[in-house]
Amino acid sequence: MMRLPKFSYLVPQTVGDAVKMMGDAGPSGQFVAGGTDLYPNMKRRQQTPQTVIGVGRLRELREIEGDGASGLRIGAGVSLTEIIEHAVINRDYPALAQAARTISTPILRNMGTIGGNLLLDTRCNYYDQNYEWRKGINFCLKKDGDVCWVAPGSSKCWAVQSSDLVPLMVATGARVRFVSTVGDRLVTAKGLYNDDGIAYLHKRPEELLTEIHLPPANGWRAVYKKLRRRGAFDFPVLGVAAAVNMDKDGTVTDAKVVLGGIAPAPLEVEAAAQALVGGPLDAERMRAAAEACYLRARPLDNTDHLMNYRKQMARPFVMRALQELAVSSEQ
Repeated sequence: MMRLPKFSYLVPQTVGDAVKMMGDAGPSGQFVAGGTDLYPNMKRRQQTPQTVIGVGRLRELREIEGDGASGLRIGAGVSLTEIIEHAVINRDYPALAQAARTISTPILRNMGTIGGNLLLDTRCNYYDQNYEWRKGINFCLKKDGDVCWVAPGSSKCWAVQSSDLVPLMVATGARVRFVSTVGDRLVTAKGLYNDDGIAYLHKRPEELLTEIHLPPANGWRAVYKKLRRRGAFDFPVLGVAAAVNMDKDGTVTDAKVVLGGIAPAPLEVEAAAQALVGGPLDAERMRAAAEACYLRARPLDNTDHLMNYRKQMARPFVMRALQELAVSSEQ
């Protein structure tokens, strides 16, 4: 049985209290909301904070305000189940509810939060094992070792970004707010992620993610498709988020296609977007976009399924996403 290491648990009353506690705790502190990622990592000794600051009950992090006309503000502590069931999200941002519904199981979605999913630790077959297993192979570059077992000749960690919401947040132009004792800042979802399995976030350790801002819908339609071995519970080994905006005659005026689950950061495929813009969302343009994604996808042997299979599946999953957008645009 894997047990949690010893730690101090603090419960702040406000966001201000939380960031002050983190400032006092220093590098040994860690925020937790639902705990569906942090606590398993602590049991495997991947993360061993001495102070854990629980922010899951902060009212400031549990609010949802706005709509598709003005934009939506979602507190980072809103649960995935609340995202799935929220009437305004289902009406104005249905892709977000759809993507949240693919995450894990109902019980874990009741605990897990949107903020936690956006800050999810990168994953790898060689990293997401218990301490004794990792010690047996002499650990890995991401934790306690000096070699990446996925690419032993590489000085870079290739653990993959495995959030289901991240590709969609990048594709829809979402922004996130961080708060610390030195102030707050608003950054784009695209600018939050770094292509490195260890330093995978452009975020200071003491910063608390407080809210997510979705821009006004303004005619944008989005969709998310996920490849995994089982139809429930599993992390994505390929995620495809696609978003398009069309004018009244059906011409695509703007588009985003983002791949997840294949690299340390979400991969925006600009060539795919270029293939879609300037004409109708027809079969020829969709095939060109799917081919562009296939060419950019370079998964490694660090998650479930063979890497060549994951690369090959980029084509049909992009096609499925775009075909769903084409159907929705006709309704």
